Amino acid sequence: MHHFSHAYLVSTAQADDIDAITVLLQANSPSQGGSLTGEFSRDKVASMADGQSPVIVARRVADGPVVGVLFSAATATAQAPVVLAMLAAYAARENAYVYGPVCIADSERGQGLLALLYSAMREQHGGAEAVLFIRRDNIGSLRANERLGMREVAAFVFDGAQFAVYRYAIVAQ
Repeated sequence: MHHFSHAYLVSTAQADDIDAITVLLQANSPSQGGSLTGEFSRDKVASMADGQSPVIVARRVADGPVVGVLFSAATATAQAPVVLAMLAAYAARENAYVYGPVCIADSERGQGLLALLYSAMREQHGGAEAVLFIRRDNIGSLRANERLGMREVAAFVFDGAQFAVYRYAIVAQ
C-alpha cells in the first residue's frame, strides 16, 4: 500500500524500518532540543512498532531516510504512564486507538506531511476514534492537529507539564 503524493512515499512501517525511525526520533528528542515527550532508544522504538498496531512512515525516495513517522497503539495495550494519564482524563471508545507520537523531520515541516500520515493512519484503523495528547506549550503541534479537524476533549497534568487531550471525530471534516 503505497501512496505517491507531494513526492512522499507513505507506507506502513516494516521491521527493517526500525533503525531509520529511531534516527528520526532521536534527532527530535528533548536532549536534542526537540518537542517529543521522552527519549527513544532503538529497543523502545522496536517495542512501539511491535506489529500489533500500524506505524506509518514517509520517505522522499524508496531507500531514503524516514522523514516522518506516526505511531498508533490500541488503548487496551497502553502502558506508558503519560498515556495512562491521558486515558484516565478521557474515556475513549472501546475500539479507539492512541495516535502518536508523530515526528516530522525539520526539513519537511509545513509541507502537508502530517495530513498524509494521518490519512494513511485513518485508512489502517477504518475510522475508529483516535485520541492523543499534546503539551500545551507545543503550539505548533496544537495548531497542526487542529487544522486536521481535531478537537480538545480533556486536559491533564503529568510530571509537572500541562497536556491537552484531543480526539479525531469519526467523520473527518
